Amino acid sequence: MPGFEYFGDIERKEVQDVLDTGVLMRYGFDGMRNGHWKAKSLEDELQNVLNVKHAQLVANGTAAVTTALAISGVGAGDEVIIPCFTFVASFEAIMMLGAIPVLVDIDDTLTVDPEAVKAAITPKTKAVMPVHMCGSMANLEVLKSICDDNNLLLIEDACQAIGATYKGKYLGTYGDVGCFSFDFVKTITCGEGGAVVTNNSKYAINADYFSDHGHDHIGNDRGAESHPVLGYNFRISELNAAVGLAQVKRLKEFISIQKKYYTVIREALASIPEVVFRKVPEGGEESYAFLSFYLPNLEVARKVNAAFKASGIDVCFHYYDNNWHYIREWKHLKNIKTLYPVSPQVKEGLKYLETKQFEKSDHYIGRNISCLIKLSWTEMQVKERAKLMVKIIKENI
Repeated sequence: MPGFEYFGDIERKEVQDVLDTGVLMRYGFDGMRNGHWKAKSLEDELQNVLNVKHAQLVANGTAAVTTALAISGVGAGDEVIIPCFTFVASFEAIMMLGAIPVLVDIDDTLTVDPEAVKAAITPKTKAVMPVHMCGSMANLEVLKSICDDNNLLLIEDACQAIGATYKGKYLGTYGDVGCFSFDFVKTITCGEGGAVVTNNSKYAINADYFSDHGHDHIGNDRGAESHPVLGYNFRISELNAAVGLAQVKRLKEFISIQKKYYTVIREALASIPEVVFRKVPEGGEESYAFLSFYLPNLEVARKVNAAFKASGIDVCFHYYDNNWHYIREWKHLKNIKTLYPVSPQVKEGLKYLETKQFEKSDHYIGRNISCLIKLSWTEMQVKERAKLMVKIIKENI
């Protein structure tokens, strides 16, 4: 991770095909294409690779989350339960639809705590959206049981975990709807792009409508198409889809490389008694995009992280003070700093953030360091990196 490290002739060929036709838009211009439909081909490939019935490409991961929520009926005044360790797009997408993000604690999986989900359910709750952060997963079996018992939707944000599996299913395909991001730093990249996947035919049709101004895409005259519903311009371009089409065919190759390098570093760190690795739910296998582990306390984690940076150990993240991924620094959310008026329902729904504490999450995030696994490393670089990481951790514990 990320896939751009392995750009090559396959990606160049797919992009050149688009440039040769001159058609950069995914819809229309049938006569000019010479049979080249990159977005549609990538959707077909995702369905095949992920073993899911339907895939809808969109412009980015945020559009994917927004679309997933909208097609399943989440809207004004609904509450959506999400973890307090995620990416800001999670609550942005919910609020865009006039719904209310209900943030809850994580557990030692670094994903949403099922017990916290249970405690947060109210009559307004419409969906639970686990976010599979840093290449691994929430306890989906327990979450699905909670959702079934309470008639709630289970929407998976798998934007950081493509290729990971849970009980034989790829993440994103276990719940009612799943989301992926293909931005520049994801394992599979389109430069910018995303996807919504589902086995629900009604949701799939809704995604097709919603992501393209409500077009029904019937016939071959775009100007004559009907608009069964209101929608938005969340389309991906053929250029972006072309890059992704080449990349998705290499997913198993990328996962294999990540697993090999992840294993080398993990085995080295396992020699340190004070290092504890994130919990992976039984039946789950990570995408190996990140190696996440816990240190004894916040002070040690901060010292180790600073020493990593000073020693050239890059792409390791201590999220406790991070502006993008953890609740502590989301002042713009807590203070509802928007450029537009927010509905009274949303204002009232977010009041809990004025006093809400996340002690359990602080306990895990404060001690956690997550290290991205790069595809471009050599085996020698990985071994040297692992050795230096062990040295630094031992010196700072």
